[in-house]
Amino acid sequence: MSQNQLYYGDNLQILREEIRSESIDLVYLDPPFNSKASYSLLFKTPKGHKPQARITAFEDTWHWGEQAEREFGELVRQPDTGVSEMMQSLRRFLGENDVMAYLTMMANRLLELHRVLKPTGSLYLHCDSTASHYLKIVLDSVFGKLRFLNEITWKRTTAHNDPKRYGRIADRIFFYGKTPRKVFHPIGGEYSPEQLARYKHKEGDRYYRAENLTAPHFSETRTVDWRGAHPGATRQWRFGADELESLYEKGRILLKKDGTPRKDGLKEYLDEAEGPALQDIWTDIVMGPTADERLGYPTQKPLALLERIIHASSNEGDTVLDPFCGCGTAIHASEKLKRQWIGIDITHLAISLVEKRLNDAFPAIAFEVHGAPKDIESARDLFQRDKYEFQWWADTLVNAQPYKGKKNGADGGIGGLIYFQDDKTLAKKIVVSVKGGDNVHAEMIRDLGHVVDREKASLGLFVTLAEPTRPMKEEAVKCGYYESPSGANFPKIQILTIEGLLNGVEQPRYPDLMRGGLTFKKAETELWEEQNELFR
Repeated sequence: MSQNQLYYGDNLQILREEIRSESIDLVYLDPPFNSKASYSLLFKTPKGHKPQARITAFEDTWHWGEQAEREFGELVRQPDTGVSEMMQSLRRFLGENDVMAYLTMMANRLLELHRVLKPTGSLYLHCDSTASHYLKIVLDSVFGKLRFLNEITWKRTTAHNDPKRYGRIADRIFFYGKTPRKVFHPIGGEYSPEQLARYKHKEGDRYYRAENLTAPHFSETRTVDWRGAHPGATRQWRFGADELESLYEKGRILLKKDGTPRKDGLKEYLDEAEGPALQDIWTDIVMGPTADERLGYPTQKPLALLERIIHASSNEGDTVLDPFCGCGTAIHASEKLKRQWIGIDITHLAISLVEKRLNDAFPAIAFEVHGAPKDIESARDLFQRDKYEFQWWADTLVNAQPYKGKKNGADGGIGGLIYFQDDKTLAKKIVVSVKGGDNVHAEMIRDLGHVVDREKASLGLFVTLAEPTRPMKEEAVKCGYYESPSGANFPKIQILTIEGLLNGVEQPRYPDLMRGGLTFKKAETELWEEQNELFR
C-alpha cells in the first residue's frame, strides 16, 4: 500500500476520520485568505482557438450561517478551554460576520492539525494581510504563544499597482513548532553586495577577507606572546596555541613585513563561506506571471518556496500534510525531496490537477486517491450531491478541460473540451457533453452533433451515467466519421459510459501526436537526484 495519499473532501472530516494523532512531521497550509474574491482556473488554449471562460476553482468568501454556527458550537465544547475562551472573545469583539466565520473554520482545523503533528513536528500557515493578525491570535491559542517561532515575510511579486495605497507585494507565513523538540535545519542565505565587498583580497582565483585574530577580554592562556606578536593587555587571541600554529602552517595568517602575525590577519575565503543564515524576510523566490511552472491555478506558489520549507523542517522519509493542497505544489515538493505526503482538497478540479501534475512530473509515482468515485454507485452519489463537481470529475475521465463554471450561465451543450493535433496544421477540438441523469435519448446525440458543427470541432464525446439506448447508438452512427490525415477513421460522435470509463473497457478514440499536451499544461519531469540550488 502506498504511503502517499490524496483525499477529495472536507479536510475537517478527513482529518478527524483518517489521520492518526501524532503521525505527521510537517504541516503546510495555504488556506483561502477571506479576501472575498473568486479565483478562477485558467486553462491553456492552443493557438487558433478562442480562449474559453474561466472555471471558478474556489470562492474565497465566508459567511456566518448554519455551518459557521455549528462549527463554533464544536469549538466551545471541545476540551481546549483556552481556545474556547479565545474564540468566544473574538466573537464578542467581531460579531457574527464573514471574518468570524473564517476564523471559526480555521480554528477547528488548526486544532486537528495540532493533534496530528508529532512532538517533533512543525506547522507553516501561509496567509496575506487580510486576516493574518486574527489568525496569529488563533494560532497562539492552539499551539501556545511560546511555540511561535517566526512570522516570515515572503515577497511574492516585484510590484502591485494600487494607486490608493502602498502596493501589497508580500504574504505572511507563520511558523510554529508543536514542542521545543521540533526538527529544523538552518538554511544559508546569500551575501548582500555590501557583504561580498568585504572579500576584496585575491589569492590566485580565490577571494578572501582579513578578519581579526584577537577578541576582547584578558585570558591567562591566550593573552600571551605568539610568534613575536601580542594581542594587547585587555585582549586575547581568538584561538588556542595549537590552532594558531595550524592556521599558520596552512598559510591562513597574514604577516607584517617583519614576519610577525597581523592582528587583523586571519584569512577567510569566500568559496568556503556558508553565507549568513536565512532570515525571516524572503525576497529571493518570485514566480512571474509567465513562469514555466505555472499551471493556471489561482494562488499557485513557487516550487522553490515549498522546497525551502520542507527541507528546513523535515527529513527524508518524513510525512508532509497539506490540507488545502490546491494544485499540489507542496505535494510536488515533498515527492521531489523524498518525503511521504498527504494532500486534501474539497474540489475535484484540484484533485484531478494534482493527479496529472504528479504523473507528469514523476512517471513512476505510486499514490492512492480517496473520495473520488471509483464505481457506478459512488458516481451516482456525487451527481446527486453536486452536479458541477460531477461534471468536472467526468471530464477528467476523458482528460478534458471543464467548460465554464457555476456562474457562467448556459454551457451551450458543452461540458468539456479536448484539443488534439494529428498533422502539422493548427490544433483541433473535441466537444465533450456530460449527462448524469437517468433520462438519456437520441435527441441528445443529435444536439451534440449540432454543437460539434457549430463549434467547428472534429469530434464529439457523449459521456453518460446511464446506459445509452439503441436509438442513441444508431443516431451516433448516422453522424459519420472523422477522417484523420493519417488515413484512419474515427466515429464523429462517440458514446462513452461512466461505468465503462471507470472499468477501463472504454476510452475516447482519436489520434493525438501531442499526447494530451495541448489540453493541459504538463509539469516538467523531475530528475530524482536533482538538488535545489537554494540548499547548496
